[in-house]
Amino acid sequence: MLRVAVRSWVRLLLPGPQQTDPRRDPAGGRRILHGISRVKLSAVSTRATTPPPTLPAGATAAPTGATAAPTGATAARPRTDTRRRRRSPGWVPNQHGAWAMLAVPLLVGVLAGHPAWVHLPLAIFWVVGYFLFFATGLWLKSARKARYLPPVRAYALAAVPPAVAVLALRPELVRWAPLFVPPMLVGLVASARRNDRALVSGLATTVGSCLMAVVAYDAGGGTDVRRAWLVAAVLAAYFSGTVFYVKNLIRERGSERHWWMSVGFHGLVTLAMIAVSPWLVALFAVLTIRAAVVPAFGPTPKQAGTAEILATALVAVAALLAV
Repeated sequence: MLRVAVRSWVRLLLPGPQQTDPRRDPAGGRRILHGISRVKLSAVSTRATTPPPTLPAGATAAPTGATAAPTGATAARPRTDTRRRRRSPGWVPNQHGAWAMLAVPLLVGVLAGHPAWVHLPLAIFWVVGYFLFFATGLWLKSARKARYLPPVRAYALAAVPPAVAVLALRPELVRWAPLFVPPMLVGLVASARRNDRALVSGLATTVGSCLMAVVAYDAGGGTDVRRAWLVAAVLAAYFSGTVFYVKNLIRERGSERHWWMSVGFHGLVTLAMIAVSPWLVALFAVLTIRAAVVPAFGPTPKQAGTAEILATALVAVAALLAV
């Protein structure tokens, strides 16, 4: 209302140029009629000079006076022009926390030993293998529906070249393959039962991922196998603790039972680190306090994930330096 009132007062105080009424101005009326006739003549000449559309070979022109085909909303359009085919699910894993469990053991194993060319195809095989594991689990969870199968086939084929390259460079690494079978089977069986979020499944796949630290260490020519297993055990203890901790923060928020499980597990790991290094004892003591205090503040998943990145980096550095 205020804007309308102000605009009205401005028009009264500052009148615009006077416009002539064509009915009172014969010359103005003639000019308007002359302009209209020129527009009509231009439109007619344009239609006359426009060539007819070219018809494809074998097509017959519509008879003169035939009704034009409907356009717009009433025209029949093929579905393929307006709709895109949906991509099959399972191509990209949606478990963001799994990326740290995938990358850190491999990286720590490489740095604990010696970087070598074999680590390049090994890393590719490790990542593609995880994609294959995720897609297979989703396919089993869907009761083996056909639309979930394309990524399984694609990743199975994609895993062959890097696997062949690893075996060509270091054929003795095949001896580590049986160790990954039990945790993989636990995860896939849980997916087939639609219980992939179960605690047992999470712990099994977490421990299985940390085995890559030993494989990467061996691939680089490391000789102290005891140190490799100890580094893998430290990583497995930390990532297993995150399974309890994150579950208590998000899926089981407010559960006293899961709070005790998380704090108790971290406390036991802290005691176990006495036999390894005092630095790891101090670090896991801080993680135990975190498991006890942070759930009371109710952090968001984004906040919890950001803090987890820092904690993972500290544990990885400590495992490399203290073991």
